[in-house]
Amino acid sequence: MNESTSSVLRRYFSTALLVLIALGICSRFAEAQNAAAGSKKISANRKAGVARTDVKRFRARLDSALAESHAQKAFWGILIVDRDNGETLYELNADKFVTPASNAKIFTTALALSTLGPDFRFHTTLETTGLLGPDGRLIGDLVLVGHGDPDLSNRKFPYAGKVEREGTAEAPLAELVEAAVAKGLKEVHGDIVADDSYFPYDPYPAGWSVGDLFFTFGAPVSALAFNDNSFSIEVSPASREGEAAALRVEPAAANGSFAYEVNTGPSNGKPDFSVVRQPEQNFILLRGSIPAGHAPIKLDFAMSDPGEVAALALKQTLESRGIKVTGGVRLRHSQPPRPFDSTVVPAGAMTVPDALNANSSPATSRLVLADHISPTLLESISVTNKVSQNLHAELFLRTVAREKAGIGSAEAGIWVEQNFLKTIGITDGDVVLSDGSGLSRDDLVTPRAVVQLLRYISQQLWGADYIATFPIAGVDGTLENRMKDTTASGRVLAKTGSLEHVRAMSGYATTVRDEHLIFTIFGNNNAHGHDATVAMDAMGVAMVETLGTSVRPKRKNEAAH
Repeated sequence: MNESTSSVLRRYFSTALLVLIALGICSRFAEAQNAAAGSKKISANRKAGVARTDVKRFRARLDSALAESHAQKAFWGILIVDRDNGETLYELNADKFVTPASNAKIFTTALALSTLGPDFRFHTTLETTGLLGPDGRLIGDLVLVGHGDPDLSNRKFPYAGKVEREGTAEAPLAELVEAAVAKGLKEVHGDIVADDSYFPYDPYPAGWSVGDLFFTFGAPVSALAFNDNSFSIEVSPASREGEAAALRVEPAAANGSFAYEVNTGPSNGKPDFSVVRQPEQNFILLRGSIPAGHAPIKLDFAMSDPGEVAALALKQTLESRGIKVTGGVRLRHSQPPRPFDSTVVPAGAMTVPDALNANSSPATSRLVLADHISPTLLESISVTNKVSQNLHAELFLRTVAREKAGIGSAEAGIWVEQNFLKTIGITDGDVVLSDGSGLSRDDLVTPRAVVQLLRYISQQLWGADYIATFPIAGVDGTLENRMKDTTASGRVLAKTGSLEHVRAMSGYATTVRDEHLIFTIFGNNNAHGHDATVAMDAMGVAMVETLGTSVRPKRKNEAAH
């Protein structure tokens, strides 16, 4: 082949290649135009009121669920959108205010993750400003300093479908003591001090009911949160009817923080317990009876003064390790929060080293004898969202406030949260929160604001990890026993919410036709919560079974998610 022929062939192939590329570009452009035209057609049809047949089927089933007598008197707020393109598939009262209950935790945990980062860790330190001599004698107080760690407990990580415990409630304190012993501590000539001054002293957020305060879900908020600021009582009957029942308390340091009148009843009777709230030092008065021969019964309550319990538990742990403590136990609170002034917020965020030094004057020599480091924030959020842990959400809100506004109050946290929501297009008027957990009866949100936040989350780099922290229908968390053995099992990941007369469920779903949804369902003013839950679950199953425009054959062994 001569050069001339070679040149002609090269030109020929080059021209042919360019034609093919041009044809490919035109083909892709045509596909894009068709897709855009299809999207415009869907939008035009939606505006013209031309509903998809799958949406019509869903609407019929939802209307049937809402037509039930127990659902008719309630107020429902519902919004369902396509996760990928944001198209609204169904809405009812989407711009009206509803009480969110624990769906408020979506706002708090998303704020914490986006602000602090998934690898953020909390610190609880054992420290002193006294002098530790070469003989192991500490001349001065030994201080347990909290920095908002939600997991100063014997909870096992990572979360694997349920909360598991390992060892005694005092296990994390024992670890701190061992670390201090390794640094030479043998005696404490001073007091044991529980320091929760990292947050202003304000244990109960606005809008919490007095009836909540002795249950674990109403545990007081403090920067030093030991064993979820809760304790358990195991009640066992005596050998004979009429005798006082035996009580075992964990942690043992909480033993003197409540009063009780519990007897052994007839063997053919039933357990009967009640709790009386009394305006005394021992806020909880437990009354009741347990039948003779009955198996032990475990009851869980909130501590009324978690700092005092933590200090006493630390003292007992030290003494069990053979370390003599000459002093008593006492607390160190900061002042209650003043009205928050956003005009004096520091320009920069505090760092973890700043936080660790926040309770000490620069002129004060401070010796850290032990440092308990929490699991990652993402792991903590997983527990919080899966089991709906109120105290943890409150601690996240205050930690964000301390890091970003310089003061760890709920009011400062709400201010940071509102600014965060504005950046994603949610205005002040759509979200009115006064706490981080949703236990407050003052909280209000619109379904549209919740869906906006959920769609924002799905578009973040950390979105998939965050979505995995939601309970899975029929599998785990607060949805473990809901929609079980239905088509929705394993296909709905959602945060639940429950207050008296309020039920909520918001999250993500994948339909049998492989359409990805974002949804929120609120039922307010329900006379009976169980009936509202049944109606809500029926809507979830209907969503999964009816919505979607094409059927994709399911591959063998393909997991639903």
